[in-house]
Amino acid sequence: MGVLDDVKSWTKTQAENLTDGVKKIKNKKFMEATVAGCAMVAFANGAVKPEEKAKMAGFIQRNDALNVFDMSDVIATFEKYVQGFEFDIQIGKGEALKVISKMKKNSDEARLLVRVCCAVGTADGAFDEHEKRVVTEICQELGLNPGEFDLGTKDPEPTASPSPSPSPELRNKDEQMPDWMRK
Repeated sequence: MGVLDDVKSWTKTQAENLTDGVKKIKNKKFMEATVAGCAMVAFANGAVKPEEKAKMAGFIQRNDALNVFDMSDVIATFEKYVQGFEFDIQIGKGEALKVISKMKKNSDEARLLVRVCCAVGTADGAFDEHEKRVVTEICQELGLNPGEFDLGTKDPEPTASPSPSPSPELRNKDEQMPDWMRK
């Protein structure tokens, strides 16, 4: 019965390959959106830390729906988004949010994407205000309430000394000016 066993084995292998292929097609959008979100959070401070990249890769490997993807493809996708941010922050952000917005229709996947982004934000030991702001922006893009993820954000600490705020008298005068005259 060696031939019959070979046919059974071949059939089983083909069925598994087909299942993996279907999972890849079905979940490619989720993988891309998750990786784009992770790249946004990782780049929130202007540089990607190895811990953040490792956290994202670990999630992809552990998730049943995403572990069908070759890790080199996942890393290449991550690098593509990071390079977009390195080229121009606004262009990179636009490219990432465009992909992320495709998850809006599936609230379970959208929430999972946000949770992964939060985990990437804490990968280096601190979930700072810059990273929280980015995750909040992702929540808004997905139509989710940032409060659901404990993202009470404050303004990040400025890197340069802020200019003094105008006196109340000057502020009132500015309010009386037409919009086109205000800076």
